[in-house]
Amino acid sequence: MEIRIDILRRNSPSDKPYLQSVMYRYENKAATAASALSEINSREGIKDINGAGVGRIRWECSCMQKKCGACAMVINGVPRLACGARLSEYEKNGYVRLEPLKKFPPVADLIVDRQAVFEALKKMKIWAETEVLPPEITDELAYEASRCLQCGCCLEVCPNFFAGEGAQFFGMAAAVPASRLIDQLLPSDRRELSEAYRRNVYEGCGRSLACRDICPAGIDIERLLVNSNSAAVWKGLFRKW
Repeated sequence: MEIRIDILRRNSPSDKPYLQSVMYRYENKAATAASALSEINSREGIKDINGAGVGRIRWECSCMQKKCGACAMVINGVPRLACGARLSEYEKNGYVRLEPLKKFPPVADLIVDRQAVFEALKKMKIWAETEVLPPEITDELAYEASRCLQCGCCLEVCPNFFAGEGAQFFGMAAAVPASRLIDQLLPSDRRELSEAYRRNVYEGCGRSLACRDICPAGIDIERLLVNSNSAAVWKGLFRKW
């Protein structure tokens, strides 16, 4: 089997991106976009469809098993993990187009700067100062939230998120980890996190739930949102009333 792989490339953040296409032959039906990139980089003297040399393609990967989120990119217009995108899915198209995530600053080729995701976690102080023992009623939700990969796919499709300076809405990449703690912290410790959740998640979320169907880990984002909104926003309002 053979498929054309179109890769949107750039040498540096300030360079204009360009498209480079490579014909890639594979026999294994389980071959993925990630395995194709790895093999292309391992070959010497590989040429594109125009006969030009293909320099090393810069992209990020780690586990290659859909557990780390490092290889998130836009594949045929949809944000996905490259290690979970089988080439056989695109046989009818005849091509696979690989692009970097668009909501984050470009670095090189398929690499973007996702520092905004991790800065949001720090700004919201999503950690416990003391030991937290989740009660039975919330331990299932905590486990669900713990599967977040911080890959950024949910932010890529969110109409309310942008990673620019001064951004106040942090999106589901922050809301999901926050949902692990909101129900489990003591009331005195929960107040600050609840306020950050209200300010940086609840008030900026348009409830489009575009993130719900795009999560590579299949997290039930809507369920976590409902629970966190109740714990961090509505319970506080009811107490004031």
